[in-house]
Amino acid sequence: MTSQITIHKAGGKWVVRAGGAVLAESDDALEVTTTDGKATIYFPRADVAMAFLDQSDNTSTCPDRGAATHYAIETKSQTIGDAAWSYEAPKAGFEQIAGFLAFHNSDKVAVEQL
Repeated sequence: MTSQITIHKAGGKWVVRAGGAVLAESDDALEVTTTDGKATIYFPRADVAMAFLDQSDNTSTCPDRGAATHYAIETKSQTIGDAAWSYEAPKAGFEQIAGFLAFHNSDKVAVEQL
């Protein structure tokens, strides 16, 4: 079964918070939704405080989107490993998300619509 992935502009303003800091805030985020209904918000790199992110040695591969680069978030009190990822050169059909960053929504990282 081939997965169906849709990409569209996420409505409204989106923010990422971790360790008491705002890491990203954007009106230009993209929402990527898979067939199982899970949606992930991708932030333009220009709207992310990259000083909080350190590129990880870890990578992953999505059969649809391609190779992903992972990032750790560095806060004042902790390092949150592999908390974000980006497709720098996604496969055909997913060029829209090239260079955008997505974050794992967790008890340490909040991805929220304002």
